[in-house]
Amino acid sequence: MTAGLTGGLGPHQLGPGEGHTPETDLAGPLVEPPPTAPAVVVGTRAGRAVTAGAPGRAGRITGHLGIGGPSAKGELRLGRIGAAEACCGHGYSMPGGCITVAMVDDRVARSAGPRYGITVPFDGVPLVDHRRWYEELLRLGYTDVWSAETDGADGLTPLALAAAWTPALQLGVAILPAYTRGPALLAQSVAAMAEAAPGHFTVGLGTSSDVIVSRWNDVAFDEPYRRVRDTIRFLRAVLGGERVDEQYETFRVRGFRLARPVEYPPPLFLAALRPGMLRLAGREADGVIINWLSADDVVTVTPELGADIPVAARIFVCPSEDVDTVRAVGRRMIAAYLNVGVYAAFHRWLGRGAELEPMWAAWQAGDRKGALAAIPDDVVDALVVHGSYDECRAHVGRYVANGVDIPVMAVIPLGVSLEEAVAGLAPPWTA
Repeated sequence: MTAGLTGGLGPHQLGPGEGHTPETDLAGPLVEPPPTAPAVVVGTRAGRAVTAGAPGRAGRITGHLGIGGPSAKGELRLGRIGAAEACCGHGYSMPGGCITVAMVDDRVARSAGPRYGITVPFDGVPLVDHRRWYEELLRLGYTDVWSAETDGADGLTPLALAAAWTPALQLGVAILPAYTRGPALLAQSVAAMAEAAPGHFTVGLGTSSDVIVSRWNDVAFDEPYRRVRDTIRFLRAVLGGERVDEQYETFRVRGFRLARPVEYPPPLFLAALRPGMLRLAGREADGVIINWLSADDVVTVTPELGADIPVAARIFVCPSEDVDTVRAVGRRMIAAYLNVGVYAAFHRWLGRGAELEPMWAAWQAGDRKGALAAIPDDVVDALVVHGSYDECRAHVGRYVANGVDIPVMAVIPLGVSLEEAVAGLAPPWTA
């Protein structure tokens, strides 16, 4: 993923799902214990019952992307685009039962409706000057700001500023690597952000890459599938108020409990691309983060989840009708990403092997210029949204129509200022 909106895209700047191994794609389902008691109704939505796990058992709200306050009739409203009405499985639990009802609070009330996200921080804008930008995003109709964590700002500071300056914005990070903070520090970081943005913060976790984890942070990039799975399980427990003393497969935690209780544990999203990690997201996460795919690819990817969970996608958008220039920029981006093993495997799985094989062969031979030239126009047009503002909004709308709940634009302005591009791309985005 990009570190900002217009930052340079190098092979090290990897997005969701990198670090897959054969195990990631072949791993069988994890066995979960059956419920010990029937689900209980905690409210209604659109005339239907909303259920959660029985007291003492975890219950997952598949649709708590935006949490509405109690209605005039005292019903629980769970704001969500396209999710199942039922809550079931492995979600948030606290002593005494599911926290669903506790999450309904005037301080965290969020209206249901479409989500319109954009990547922050903005390149060329100091963090201290982002307040004006965040306020302008709200005025323009954007609902979400999502950060990243590669080689720019960390993933949480831009969101903490947004929480203080513009609490109406939904906040997300895509992604925090599962390796680069120790388990307790990761939990503390997430808990502090959840306290700063109660009810409107989403955590995106992922494996990151061997470059970020090993070369830059000197941490062994071992067993990425198990590491991210263990991290989700640990965070689920500790954010739910538990004291954790556990030997996980990839790390050990001895007697840790958060001193500051987390009143509103954030949804845990998992970055995933191919079937193994996608299925893990469906089993253990509250949502999934995808990127570097076309609008049509969404219908190939989402069935692999095996669950109706929210889907967030970072979408590269270049609002320009200078097709030749856009494709030149797009080819450089594609070459930087899709020659990385995990993305190459992803696009082979998606069916682009024949189209991209000439690029891969030239790249492996050291012919960078030939590799760029070998990328077909239609691949660039599918993976990098471009055209007029109206055409870009409609194209992003196709992602939504095909199953993306939270589209997050990464804007690449060409021939216009960043401010003009952000304003011109303002929602709604409909196909």
